[in-house]
Order: sequence, then structure tokens, then C-alpha cells
Amino acid sequence: MSFHIPASISLPRPALALTIAGSEATGGAGAQADLKTFQQLGVFGIAALTCIVSFDPNDSWNHRFMPVDAQVIADQLEATFTAYDADDLATVKIGMLGTPATIDTVAQALQGRSWKNMVLDPVLICKGQEPGAALDTDTALKNQILPLASFVTPNHFESLSLSGMDAINDVDDLTEAAHRIHAISGAVVLAKGGVRLSGPDAVDVYYDGSTLEVLSSPKVGEVAVSGAGCSLAAAVAAELAKGATPLDAARTAKEFVTAGIKARVSSNAPFDALWQGGVR
Repeated sequence: MSFHIPASISLPRPALALTIAGSEATGGAGAQADLKTFQQLGVFGIAALTCIVSFDPNDSWNHRFMPVDAQVIADQLEATFTAYDADDLATVKIGMLGTPATIDTVAQALQGRSWKNMVLDPVLICKGQEPGAALDTDTALKNQILPLASFVTPNHFESLSLSGMDAINDVDDLTEAAHRIHAISGAVVLAKGGVRLSGPDAVDVYYDGSTLEVLSSPKVGEVAVSGAGCSLAAAVAAELAKGATPLDAARTAKEFVTAGIKARVSSNAPFDALWQGGVR
């Protein structure tokens, strides 16, 4: 099939967004999910890869984690930042970084450029890492990347870690976590309850320091879907890149992910993947 665009029609230039994230080989999460989300929402997506993650079907589908060399990451960002002016590329979504060296490299690159929107999906754990390495990575992320973020989208585990709370069992707890994370970061917070909280609805809490809103939709099953967190943060970034307010971006992202979960893709893996085309 070919497409013909009359010469008299001038197409508007799309908004741009960068994802700094890992590659996930089955296509359900990571940079793959981010780029599909950007495309579905009408944003030109750019990606810098931080690591290569593949699930190991011979080891209970745990992660096999391979970091990208720090200089290679720096080279990717150098090329991107040279190609696009800061006024045009003013939105970045940060996903899995994976090592303190990667975090240091990314933090230095981000600090050398002004950003209108910096959306952090604070991936704090990777099953392919040793516990000590994972803790070092978490500490570096909290110290070097979280203070730069303008919008953060922690899941249940990440909300516990960032807030310092012992448990998050209901919406009141999730709201308290959102308040605490905003207090330490200054960022807009969209704390995700998802399927982790009991009840018929998947509930997320939005808090920006003054406005609090509980975003709720009926649960689609009781099992987490691969790519939901990545796609939510990417959808927030895409909407912000197009000029939406943070609250409107959060609302759209919630609807986008809910539709993607309903249209989930199954495979031989023991988990389903969100389908970004569910919004069609």
C-alpha cells in the first residue's frame, strides 16, 4: 500500500520526546514500549539504550541483564543532543538505567541541557543483578536522578522505597506515599497502585503539591502486565511534550494504559504484554 500526500498539504512538525531506557527483547517493555507509545500518541520518539535485558526461559523467566558501556551511552546522548536543539527536544522519559556508572553518565548529560519535562519511571530493581549491586544502583538513582525529575511514576514497590513507608495497603497509604515522594523530590507524582491494592479498581494517585486526584478504572485481571509502567510514563511524557498539563497528561496516560491492558498480547512467556494499539 502506498500513500500519496498532495504537495499543497503541509504536515505539522510533531513534538519530540527522548527515552533513555533499556531494551527488552520480547518487545513488551523498555525502550520498545516507550517508542510504540510515543508513536501511538503522535510524538516523534528518540531512544538511547542503557542496557539489554532478555528474559531467561530456562531460569523461571528471570532477567538476563547486560549494561551498555558508559561511553556508548554518552555517545548516543551526544549525537541526539547535537541533532536536536533544546527548544525542540525538551522532554525526556527515563526508564531502566541499571548501574551506578550508567546513572552517573546520564545525570551528567542531562544536567548539561535544559529540560521542560523530565519524566522518571524509577526502576529500582532488576532480577538479574546481585543484591549489593541493586542497592548501589537504587541509592545512585535516588541521589542523582530523582532530584532532576519534574514528574515521577513509581509503582507499588518503588513508592515504598522512595517514601520510606513500611506498607502501602490502600488508597490512603498510596496518597501518603505520593505526598512524601513529592516532598523529597519536588516532582509531580503519579503513584501507581495497579493490581497491588485490593478491591475491584486499579487505582493511581496524582499529587503535584496542591492538586490531589485519585485516578481509578476497573481492574483488567489481577496479574500485572509487562510494559504497563513503561507505557504509562512514556504516555505522560508524550502528552507533556505536546503541551498538556501534568494532570491532563496523567489522565490520558491512565486511559491509554487501561486500553492497552485490555488489548494485551499473550505469548509462550508466563506474562502478557500491554498492546499500545489498544487505544485504536
